[in-house]
Amino acid sequence: MLQKLTLILTMLCFSLITQIGFSDDWPQWGGPQQDLVWRETGIVKTLPTSGLLPRVWSASLGEGYSGPAVAEVNSRWCVFVTDRIFKQRVSYERVQCLDAESGKQIWEYEYPVEYSVSYPAGPRSTPVIDSNRVYTLGAQGHLFCFDAQNGKVLWSKNFVEDYGTRLPIWGMVASPLIDGKQLIMLVGGKQNSLVVSFDKASGKELWRSLSDPTVGYAPPTIFEFGGKRELIVWHPTAVSALEPETGKLIWEVPYGVRSGLSIATPRKVGNRLFVASFYNGPRMIEVSDDGKNAKIVWSGNSDSEKNTDGLHPIMMTPVFNGAHIYGVCSYGQLRCLDASNGRRLWETEKATGKGRWWNAFIIPHEDRYFLHNEQGDLIIANLTPKGYEEISRAKLIEPTRRVQRRMTIWSHPAFALKSVFARNDKEIVRVDLSAK
Repeated sequence: MLQKLTLILTMLCFSLITQIGFSDDWPQWGGPQQDLVWRETGIVKTLPTSGLLPRVWSASLGEGYSGPAVAEVNSRWCVFVTDRIFKQRVSYERVQCLDAESGKQIWEYEYPVEYSVSYPAGPRSTPVIDSNRVYTLGAQGHLFCFDAQNGKVLWSKNFVEDYGTRLPIWGMVASPLIDGKQLIMLVGGKQNSLVVSFDKASGKELWRSLSDPTVGYAPPTIFEFGGKRELIVWHPTAVSALEPETGKLIWEVPYGVRSGLSIATPRKVGNRLFVASFYNGPRMIEVSDDGKNAKIVWSGNSDSEKNTDGLHPIMMTPVFNGAHIYGVCSYGQLRCLDASNGRRLWETEKATGKGRWWNAFIIPHEDRYFLHNEQGDLIIANLTPKGYEEISRAKLIEPTRRVQRRMTIWSHPAFALKSVFARNDKEIVRVDLSAK
């Protein structure tokens, strides 16, 4: 009897460990590998088709565009999210840490801030969790490093005051990038400080690089070219590759974009790098075998936002798998491009609807895709060179922000713990997507 009980307890513990082991986090913009791919297994194949998806929990929230981040902190799963709130007509940006299992608040930190940017509806940048620290960037350039367990401020910067940053039209957006001991940021300040590296523990400046007063919105990212790691920075005048350790320029490809709209995260397959902007369209860049030079191999031919020939996304990051590119264009058209030449293979409005700036985020998962559109729908679909095949869709969360006579959500969800974490201007929710 005792042996049987021991066996049962052992199997139960193994089952729990296995479940925990297969749980993934989403500790930064783009997820664990910053590539916007969801890799957890045991996820539902279809969604219920009526009503809101059933929530594990929901918690009240203020306004904001920033997505949530999910990570384990000291053996406790936590959700980090930022918003904007008002107290006696005073505006505050707030950082919250919530329990991922219950949605209950663990800690919060708020600071007064007056907005001078357009669309002043809260922070835009996804928090980053690393080594029991959490880093946040506010819309007006307030950078904080917190103790992730208790919300204590470890160090902070004010980009406008400390670096003379000229804020972009729509505020500071590009999420921080952790690389070893570094925290790499787009600052956009004076004296060659478009990109600044800080010691992630102390906040001490390590190096600065590039001069471009228009900061842009695309997050810095690191890829390997020619056997060496290169820091890729897409800013409103060029795509630049830097040495991550020093900030030294390796190569640069000019690419001026209207209104500073460098937003989408650059995508890389092999020795090719893909970027695309709302007004100026796509560019496919090829890096030399030694990683020291680069050139544009094809680009879109149309700068008209209504009559586009390729892909002109506003805020979503396209999927580039080497052979094909999938993304949402300027008026809501979900499109597939031939990655070898940029030729459009098909388009559909079924996933998003049609209108200026209509948007949907695309998240690859195994052999299909999850799409979260700005109407709050979660969609499971197949995307192939032959076309769009919708498997199922359900309402994840209600749109709350009015844009051009429609209600929208422009916040990227997080996919972790076999769940999706999504927010609007009123609440953040967790929905279980594990296969039963």
